[in-house]
Amino acid sequence: MKKILYILIACSFFIFNCNSTKRISSNTDEKTETVKVNDTVKITNEELEYEIIIIDPGFSIWLTSMARPEGFYSQQFMEKRNYIYVVEWNQRVLQPTRFNPNLYELQVDYDPNIDYGYEVNYKLYNYFIYFQMKYNQRLGPFNVRI
Repeated sequence: MKKILYILIACSFFIFNCNSTKRISSNTDEKTETVKVNDTVKITNEELEYEIIIIDPGFSIWLTSMARPEGFYSQQFMEKRNYIYVVEWNQRVLQPTRFNPNLYELQVDYDPNIDYGYEVNYKLYNYFIYFQMKYNQRLGPFNVRI
């Protein structure tokens, strides 16, 4: 059975219009759909049959332009941080009255005893860094850094 790890962040696009007679063109819908497709990052480890799908506007651009390059952090370092982040994330998902349910929608199924590989850990770790910086959240006891 294929297991799937999902992180879905509110990917809603709001269009504010003060003039009720102004017509929104279909190009806006096409652009919005293009942004959704381009801002979806899919991470897979076919050997283990695991996959992470991250939908958050801006993450894919941030990953390529701001994140440390692959190889900068060791897999062991990222696994330890990911475990800490996932535990905190999952606790927040279970407390929707205390934490914004639009930010913490679904739990992340991350087992520290499974070797997900470097790519999965790299992108998951960087997503947590991006998330904390973008939404001004703190998921662990350490300062967020790039």
